[in-house]
Amino acid sequence: MANPNQGDSTDPQVEQQVQEQVGQRKVRLRVDQRDQHTIYANGFRTQFTAEEVIIDFGVNLIDQSQPPGKDDNSVNCVFTVGDRVVMNYFSAKRLAISLGQQIKRYEEQFGPLELNVAKRRKSN
Repeated sequence: MANPNQGDSTDPQVEQQVQEQVGQRKVRLRVDQRDQHTIYANGFRTQFTAEEVIIDFGVNLIDQSQPPGKDDNSVNCVFTVGDRVVMNYFSAKRLAISLGQQIKRYEEQFGPLELNVAKRRKSN
């Protein structure tokens, strides 16, 4: 099951997972995007049960209605959940592998992604 956005190139690790799941059967996947909708998310929250992983996607914004903390350097934020994805652990693992591969490719082409905002800021 290659990602339809990546042409015919398949990752050996993904191929191995497919073989483990379907055996020797050939799988042809048709992607139906008629009911697809797109959201923007700059944040997420994860939860879990024994059977499922739950990921809430949403937008994290600074709450302008609340004054900032006086004793510390804190900022009040509001996380507005837009969509929730519930998946079993097998699908979640495949998603984690796929995201890891995409990030690796991105960083190979454009350089490392720095998660610490303070380190990303350019000093003048």
